[in-house]
Amino acid sequence: MDFLIWLAIGAVAGWLAGNIMKGGGFGLLWNILLGIVGAFVGGWLFGVLGISLGSGMISTLLTALVGALVILFVAGLIKK
Repeated sequence: MDFLIWLAIGAVAGWLAGNIMKGGGFGLLWNILLGIVGAFVGGWLFGVLGISLGSGMISTLLTALVGALVILFVAGLIKK
C-alpha cells in the first residue's frame, strides 16, 4: 500500500513540477511519470544529504517535488 501512495504522491509532484517549470515540462503524462521517478530520486537525494523534512504527507510531497524538479531540470538539459 505504501508503494501506491508513493506513486500517487510522485504523480502529484510531477504535475506540480511541470507547472512550476513552465516551458520546461514535457506534457502532463511525461511530467507525471518523471515526477514518480523524481519521488524516488528526491528520497534518495535527501537521504544522501542527510536532510529530513519530518514525516507525513506534506514532507513526503515536498521531497518528491524537489526530486521531480531535479529530474525535469536534467531532462530539460538533455532535451535541448
